[in-house]
Amino acid sequence: MQKTLKTFFDFCSGIGSAHLAFKNLDLKCVGYSEIDEKAIKTYELFYGTEYKNYGNLMKINPENLNDFDILVAGFPCQAFSILGYRKGFDDDRGKIIHGLSRIIEIKKPKAFLLENVKGLLSINNGNTMQSILEILKNCGYQVFYKVLKSSDFGIPQKRERIYFVGIRNDLYEKDKQFEFPEKENNKLSTLKDFLVEESDEFIVSGAQYDVFLKYLNNKYNVGKYHIDDLLKLEYLVIDGRQSDLRIYRDCIPTLRTGRQGIMYIKNRKLRKISGLEALLLQGFNIELARKAQENIPKTMILSQAGNAMTVDVMEKIGKCILDYMHG
Repeated sequence: MQKTLKTFFDFCSGIGSAHLAFKNLDLKCVGYSEIDEKAIKTYELFYGTEYKNYGNLMKINPENLNDFDILVAGFPCQAFSILGYRKGFDDDRGKIIHGLSRIIEIKKPKAFLLENVKGLLSINNGNTMQSILEILKNCGYQVFYKVLKSSDFGIPQKRERIYFVGIRNDLYEKDKQFEFPEKENNKLSTLKDFLVEESDEFIVSGAQYDVFLKYLNNKYNVGKYHIDDLLKLEYLVIDGRQSDLRIYRDCIPTLRTGRQGIMYIKNRKLRKISGLEALLLQGFNIELARKAQENIPKTMILSQAGNAMTVDVMEKIGKCILDYMHG
């Protein structure tokens, strides 16, 4: 049975993290599926208009799709996240897994790679997770899953996500276990490599700066921090999204859609993370990040980056799938 992987289909594509990851692995995209018009515009900005968008995957007739070797999807996480109140299958977005399984069962790709929030493990006492595993296994696949952190793969972001890999039953070797990538202890990267924005427009000043000073003196933070001391700590990351100040060194908190409160110190100035930096912190290259910065509203880039997958992690898992198939 031929196990070579050459093509992929990008479902729930967002702005194309999976596209970039698998393009880096020399696989060809044969189509994608996305319904968010703003994300579609960014996807086309990044990769051109040569790839057909098949739209809502719940309405796709799988027979109309080109064949592909691997299915990739960051299926909607809102239904399974704390922010989405963990409604799971009771939320229409949670039912996307059924749409994906229908496509998997009919198209029978050689492998699949899915991503979702870590909280999926604990919803409904783990029953939701078990249901998803059964759904995927019943499509005819050996299924593996693992929680991985972006910070373990050269991206200084405290992002933890669960990844599912499926190997079609007839291609799985019982004496050859699939292995997820191991933590890369020797890959050095610092925030300085990612927080590269030079524009003064991202410096917190004026009324915004005054609001931050008041925030430092609210009932949760009063007496804990002094602005002069903070400004001496180069590349210190500050998360001001909640009442109490959160401080990070050498990494940033998880980027999420709607999260606008991440700041950092650079050259003794308090700065907001830019869309360009957010994309770099999701593994997009500088060329694509600059293209986005020049063509997309700044708050939209931050939102889209927060909803994206980390390219480096997807690429490392993709490499493990390729090694399994080709080895």
